Amino acid sequence: MALLNFKRPAPETARPVSPELEAFLHGYSIEVMPRTAEKVEDFRTLLPEGTRVYIAHIEGTPIEDMVATAKRLSADGYSVMPHFPARIIKDEATLADWIARYKGEAGVSQALLLAGGPRTPHGTFTDSMHLMETGLFDKAGFTRLHVAGHPEGNRDIDPSGGDANVMEALRWKQAFSERTDAEMAIATQFAFEAGPVIDWANRLAAEGIKLPIHIGIAGPAKLQTLIKFAIACGVGPSLDVLQKRARDVTKLLLPFEPIDILTQLAAHKAANPDFNIESVHFFPLGGIKTNAQWAIDHGGASTRPASA
Repeated sequence: MALLNFKRPAPETARPVSPELEAFLHGYSIEVMPRTAEKVEDFRTLLPEGTRVYIAHIEGTPIEDMVATAKRLSADGYSVMPHFPARIIKDEATLADWIARYKGEAGVSQALLLAGGPRTPHGTFTDSMHLMETGLFDKAGFTRLHVAGHPEGNRDIDPSGGDANVMEALRWKQAFSERTDAEMAIATQFAFEAGPVIDWANRLAAEGIKLPIHIGIAGPAKLQTLIKFAIACGVGPSLDVLQKRARDVTKLLLPFEPIDILTQLAAHKAANPDFNIESVHFFPLGGIKTNAQWAIDHGGASTRPASA
């Protein structure tokens, strides 16, 4: 009787990596929250050494949880950038306390300054410009300050549509960048279509806004999840990309991946080295591990985890 011939499965071959995409993903950043960070056993198995990790401060999250997350990530060797949402900060004393805690307990010297989600401010601050005007970040020796950008506009800032108020705020922030000691950049809302992003970035450059752009990209996730977040976050015309995909029943249940927009942006950057998008910022809407693994699979040496 012949023995059953069980063939050993062929080893998986590494997927080819686009040199342009590998270069574009170099130095990417990613966003976490205290509750999502708790689900990750070891960030060093997922993220490259020194990755900038933003910590989103959702209304109601205790500052103690934010600082504890920052301390953990900093100890793991990551560059920590907590959110400072103006509208949830009661007053200047509270802001000074948060800055002191982050710096003293977690060694933080970077911040993302933004208006924040609540429509009604909890105190005296209504937008990121008010935070910058206090001078507290410069006084504490913060070396990097990022501000929010909106490639497709923002109805919270421009309720009637358009982007007049958004652009005025960016011009103010450009002027501020020229008098602060901190390096500055624009971290944007996520989008799904490269063309409008490229046009927006070129427009900023044409209008003298020289702040480098860290483009927001939604990580791989279920299509329904992305549509939900996109509507909640006010993503504009490029939402059509998701809705068109949703109408294709063959793709409805498949996870959405950001390969198209990133490939197109990477190609544009390679062809135009002075293009003002300098980095990718991931929103891991389908989970931190899923997003990090996607980056590892597509970024080659640029996205190799610290412990690899």
